[in-house]
Amino acid sequence: MSIDALRARIEQGCARMTPAQLRLWEAIRIEPEKWQQHPYGDQGNGFWAVGLIGRTVVWFNDIEDGFNRSRFAEYGTIEQYWCNHDELGMTVQYVLNALERGSDLMRLVWEPARVKP
Repeated sequence: MSIDALRARIEQGCARMTPAQLRLWEAIRIEPEKWQQHPYGDQGNGFWAVGLIGRTVVWFNDIEDGFNRSRFAEYGTIEQYWCNHDELGMTVQYVLNALERGSDLMRLVWEPARVKP
């Protein structure tokens, strides 16, 4: 996917977001950049990363045509491959749910650190 097509897809997603989703998106978005993912991202020279929060990257899977979230240990490398067909607003909503409720509709592989009260 070209950078122009990706920007258009992001713009469409933003137009459909709720005010809460849009506020969060403005806080986590980054200038799109290619991140590596082996083996699925090899053919297209990686996938477009579009947002970061903690050790989670929001990225666009152009093979499956949808936004996803994955954990990362090293900046620039997507560790987990997901094949969601989610629009950007849904992916941002998953992040919002995790922040507001401490739970997530989609379980990521790494468990969050336990915080003592």
